Amino acid sequence: MTLTAPPEQDIIILGVSGDLARRKLLPSLYNLVAQDLLPSAGKIIGMSRTNLGQEGFINLAREAINEFSRNDLDESVWDSFKSRLIFFPLNATGYALAKECCEEGERVVYLSVPPWAVPGIIVDLHNVGLVEGTRLILEKPFGNDLTSAVELERILHKVFDESQIFRIDHYLGKETVQNILAFRFANSMFERVWNRDAIQHVQITMAESMGIEGRGNFYEGVGALRDVVQNHVFQILSLLTMEPPSKMTSEDIRNEKEKLFYTVQALQPASTVRGQYSAGNIDGERVPGYIEEEGVEANSTTETFVATKLMIDNWRWAGVPFYLRTGKRLARRTTEIVITFKEVPLYLFEDICPGGEIEPNRLFIHVQPDEGMVFTFQAKQPGPDMRIQEVSMDFSYRDSFGKDPAEAYEWLLLDAMEGDRTLFLRADSVLQSWRIVQPALDNPSPIHTYPAGTWGPPEADDLIKPYVWLLDEP
Repeated sequence: MTLTAPPEQDIIILGVSGDLARRKLLPSLYNLVAQDLLPSAGKIIGMSRTNLGQEGFINLAREAINEFSRNDLDESVWDSFKSRLIFFPLNATGYALAKECCEEGERVVYLSVPPWAVPGIIVDLHNVGLVEGTRLILEKPFGNDLTSAVELERILHKVFDESQIFRIDHYLGKETVQNILAFRFANSMFERVWNRDAIQHVQITMAESMGIEGRGNFYEGVGALRDVVQNHVFQILSLLTMEPPSKMTSEDIRNEKEKLFYTVQALQPASTVRGQYSAGNIDGERVPGYIEEEGVEANSTTETFVATKLMIDNWRWAGVPFYLRTGKRLARRTTEIVITFKEVPLYLFEDICPGGEIEPNRLFIHVQPDEGMVFTFQAKQPGPDMRIQEVSMDFSYRDSFGKDPAEAYEWLLLDAMEGDRTLFLRADSVLQSWRIVQPALDNPSPIHTYPAGTWGPPEADDLIKPYVWLLDEP
């Protein structure tokens, strides 16, 4: 399929001087220009409380592209990109100028701002007349708990229709995450065993080796459960476990995801382990503990690690445990899904296999950093004797398609400009995800420390018994 540029429209980024705009949004828009996938006409309007000025905005954009773009800066592409850039301050005067600049046509308004700023901005957009023709992109977190999420939805829907709201979770833009649907529903062999009859248990690991990167003041009010489990991990979970949609359309897919979330049991403190990293070593370098980070309280009980057991009460998944873990300052950066299939019913090779047992089949889905899949199975070793050895079939995006996948934000921005909400979150699913985590927020389990550079506190190993945490070899 040949991609075409979306219809003419403007793009407004509120909070353009922030880290997200620098690292992701501006480089992604530049790469869309390089691929002729930005509308043929339309402005890129940056707004921020920091008054960059026009020249400052252009310089910031060029530096962001130089540092963070997956493609090198090309001067001819840059000239085209630069010609679209306009800066206005994020105040009453700036809103009026932006409204005048976008008087006609449609636009995408990206709220790259802290969560506390969203309600006021919604009111400002309404007051200045920037609602009709606007597609509004919101970054997580969507609230801080179930009560605040309900209030945020009330404020949003007082001004915007649900069809105008695009709640972004960048993990849904990753090729391997999207490929879960293709893998399941385009391959009858796997879909036939994608259930409690064949699957023993499922693990999802989302690990970061970095710390809080100077965001102590922000992270103190959030923690790993809100920051990652309630959104990124749950979105991966929904694609793994949802029922087949009747059609591959936006609402059909999102309907099935909402049905799935409705059947997920709420997390319980007894089956949730929280951790907080202490000082340790990452790649041979000594790093401080969480409470030593700038902006963190000395007696903080904010978790930087969560492991939990989750169950789904529906016909397909009844009795299958799902083990989820995420954390900062872990041994390495990786996001992986491990699906362990049930063991063979009879050990026919008991007398001839070392140890007398055969490892079950496993499917490893690598979401990042090296996107792809590995399926393990048993095969006979060469030679006269019947000896069984585990082997694997590998699929790599880079090897199969000759290039690395595009940055997730590129496709998500393109989808928003097209009005395609398939990879964006719907209000009902957001509220259901908060319903699932709320008991663990209301009655948090104790905090256990773990040295930076490890895989979390030992209590997480106790949680998963009789199984063990699994990761494919890096």
